[in-house]
Amino acid sequence: MGNTNDIKENLNVKSISNSTAPVGVFDSGVGGLTVAREIMRQLPHENIVYFGDTARVPYGSKSRDNIIRFSRQIVRFLGTKDVKAIVIACNTASALALETVQDETDIPVIGVIVPGARAAVQATENGIIGVAGTEATIQSETYTKVIRQMNPDAVVIGKPCPLFVPLVEEGFAKHRITEEVIDIYLSDMQKTDIDTMILGCTHYPLLRSGIRAYFGEKVHIVNPAYETAMDLKKILAKNGTENRSGQPAAYEFYVSDAAEKFTRFANGILTYDVAATRLVNIEEY
Repeated sequence: MGNTNDIKENLNVKSISNSTAPVGVFDSGVGGLTVAREIMRQLPHENIVYFGDTARVPYGSKSRDNIIRFSRQIVRFLGTKDVKAIVIACNTASALALETVQDETDIPVIGVIVPGARAAVQATENGIIGVAGTEATIQSETYTKVIRQMNPDAVVIGKPCPLFVPLVEEGFAKHRITEEVIDIYLSDMQKTDIDTMILGCTHYPLLRSGIRAYFGEKVHIVNPAYETAMDLKKILAKNGTENRSGQPAAYEFYVSDAAEKFTRFANGILTYDVAATRLVNIEEY
């Protein structure tokens, strides 16, 4: 097995003077709430500004150029909130836009792919890893490239599952139709020898129980959200920008469409009570 330290960790030393500044988190919709939830758990003193691009979800079927354009707009919006770090809580944007926005901003920006890949490489025993993701994430082969930099002998089997995102967005995570879609997408992968599977889209952890039941105990399911939160913790500690004010954390939520629907969904996922979500015309940024 390769040394996981060989892969770029994105532990930037760029910093911001105000340690009480919020962390920016963004996703194409509600999926990034799984990452925000882990940040709330693992970094309970950090303020968060979350943006969900609900007007343009899903990202997985969009072109690389559009994903980069969307990500630039959102980073500019988060910049108006004086964030001290940005987490791209979206596998598609992490695969296609991370390096671009890292080069264009002076604050640390991390994605979810490296943390998820690292966890899978550490968990697998036979080196055969499955990745379920959006079409764009799977076609980019970013997970395959990152995993093989960590373990050159790894075998990576990717499967695009484009209907998972709208099923989650529409509240069908526990519906029988979702069980049927899981079988349609993952039946071929179930017949392979994978012992580890990455939920390669931040929406997919909301289907985790169904996917775990489908594969059974033989397959370890990796949710990159926890590992991403822990990488963020390392970055803030390295930069000396942890929030040590002692004040309760403050959370703000913004979307590009359907604010009330987002609020209802968020309150079903987060332990924090989201009183309201604000609407932003992201095309202005």
